[in-house]
Amino acid sequence: MSELRLFPLGFPWETSDPFLFCVHHLDRYPKGNANMGPEATLAGRNIGNDFEGKDGWSMYHGQNVPGFPAHPHCGFETVTIVTRGYCDHSDSLGAAARFGEGDAQWITTGSGLQHSEMFPLLKRDKENTLELFQIWLNLPRKSKFTDPHFSMYWKEQIPIWESNGVSVVLIAGNLNGVQSLAPPPNSWAAEAENDVHIGLINMSANSQFTLPKAHSGSLRRLYLFDGDQVKIGNKLLPSSSGAAISEDAVTLQSGSGAARLLWLQGKPIQEPVARYGPFVMNESEEIQKAIDQFRLTQFGGWPWRHQDPVHESDSGRFAVFPDGRKITPGN
Repeated sequence: MSELRLFPLGFPWETSDPFLFCVHHLDRYPKGNANMGPEATLAGRNIGNDFEGKDGWSMYHGQNVPGFPAHPHCGFETVTIVTRGYCDHSDSLGAAARFGEGDAQWITTGSGLQHSEMFPLLKRDKENTLELFQIWLNLPRKSKFTDPHFSMYWKEQIPIWESNGVSVVLIAGNLNGVQSLAPPPNSWAAEAENDVHIGLINMSANSQFTLPKAHSGSLRRLYLFDGDQVKIGNKLLPSSSGAAISEDAVTLQSGSGAARLLWLQGKPIQEPVARYGPFVMNESEEIQKAIDQFRLTQFGGWPWRHQDPVHESDSGRFAVFPDGRKITPGN
């Protein structure tokens, strides 16, 4: 194996082109109250900007329910995977969803969109653990101003490759003949030659898995976010560490305990990146234009009564699209 560079998992995690950002939230929220917030005192927290992880959880920008009230994005895509707990989504297109427990959401922000991501604490009799990954995938210049697009992938539909104690949940890409669901139409991932892969690798103790060779020039990262160390080839990846690996095929070997890894891979876009918070363009002048556009139009406005909407506590998992169409995991 010609390359293996290790790095610690900070906040956010290190990424490489075509990915811009990756963060892992693990919050062990307490029991919920009648308003789907924590049944615990919020004293001592910097409400509105709470990222401290006090008592094992954060409110983030939420006031009553944890999460991220309405905020804008443009020029890239967000891929949100919720393995435990739930996320309530609302956006300026009029789309809404409650998803979690293995579901994934993929949004092309394109020319501009506002959305909120709130974490309702639905269980009132026990803890409400939330585990969530959010990944930002860049858009090439030709797609920066494409129309926003909303996609929902239910866990029951997401393909999984399994063999000998290893399973890989495929959000994007393919593995040994298993193909992911289709990405949004204007995504960098929509073109197979761009070799975009997003996968959650679950390894039982003393199991082995070979990650196939990537396309020439692709960049890829493995993030060991849970469990014991994993051997990559003849080198050890410690727990809570990431590895930048080459395009060659690599064999992963777990130790005496289970391990979970996130796999990101793709051909780099290789274009200039100008960014200012949630705005990502190619040139700094485009950033200023995007900010001016948001100030002028609010990216279509905000059709919800509150900046931090949460859905009814008993609504279940669902998605409503901008055209009014509603789907649930069973349809």
